[in-house]
Amino acid sequence: MAYLSVKVSPGAKRDEIVGWQGSALRVRVRAAPEKGKANESVCALIATAAGTPKRFVMVERGHTSREKLVLVDGLTEEELMGRLGKALL
Repeated sequence: MAYLSVKVSPGAKRDEIVGWQGSALRVRVRAAPEKGKANESVCALIATAAGTPKRFVMVERGHTSREKLVLVDGLTEEELMGRLGKALL
């Protein structure tokens, strides 16, 4: 299981991974920050980039914040960073 710090910009024109901002992954999602919609979009985006099922990705902390701690089950931190690195190319 791996943890990932994420900085989220909701209400963007498209869902995308922007890159790294320090040790946090910067992402933009179209969903509005209401009723957990942005959190769902963040999890789906990270799951797609990491090549893992969406059910393995969940927001652990920061449900109502732009800064989140995301848990990715089934991958080590090294595997996750490698897959995210490939997705950013």
